[in-house]
Amino acid sequence: MLTASIVTYKVDLDELGRALEPVTSVAKRVFVVDNAREARVEDFCSGYANVTYIPHDNDGYGAGNNAAIRLAMNMGADYHLVMNSDLVFEADDLRSMVEYMDANPDIGLLHPRILGLDGRDQYTARLIPTPFDLIIRRFFPGWIFKGSRRRYLLQDADHSRIFDVHYVQGSFMLLRVSALRDAGLFDERFFMYPEDIDLSRRVAERWRVTYFPHATVTHAHRAASYANLKMLRIHMANMIRYFNKWGWLCDPARKAANRQTLRRIADGMGRSR
Repeated sequence: MLTASIVTYKVDLDELGRALEPVTSVAKRVFVVDNAREARVEDFCSGYANVTYIPHDNDGYGAGNNAAIRLAMNMGADYHLVMNSDLVFEADDLRSMVEYMDANPDIGLLHPRILGLDGRDQYTARLIPTPFDLIIRRFFPGWIFKGSRRRYLLQDADHSRIFDVHYVQGSFMLLRVSALRDAGLFDERFFMYPEDIDLSRRVAERWRVTYFPHATVTHAHRAASYANLKMLRIHMANMIRYFNKWGWLCDPARKAANRQTLRRIADGMGRSR
């Protein structure tokens, strides 16, 4: 059984409807967790037989998804999809991902190929970032440290092939519920941004985290912290919390995981185990 959650905050209803259309045709239950507690969103969700509206305090993306995941666990879900509202995809893409998870019981987290509105790869299956990776990506123009950027984003990997990583971006994460029971849910200390890095690498400690290019999702990525100083401050504060948890320069698990990912990709092997 598949369940799903979408955390919203002052969401555009047309956008939400486009996201709900494919997922409601596959998932048994979709939870819309509204961190703005808006009546218009509740009314909109009431038009779907298998959508549950959850009014929620605005205490973060991970905390909102956790509220839905706990309900999914109580329902006996096998898989839970964490997804953004700003996505466009086909129901068959999601079905193919569930089928692949069924056929590969060692996968704890499956991630599709994510494209931007321009049709280009967003390279959302990545190495676990160092502080340097995030600083150059956020504060330097793209032509500076180009090689380091390509390495972090795994741009030289063959993105038409399945491969395993230790970090996938959180806009679309198909999670095995038993893997969540092992690894734990989102760390609610992170309001936004690094919660997907943290959860990915915890799942990868005991399960495969797999990039699956045979399903494609279009993501209207907003990159809010690039345009809004308040969001930039939130981004920076939460990344500090992340590196305080895992280590800044000294993170042996990150070093070993990234070495493994690069070696497997170079060898043309998808599996990290």
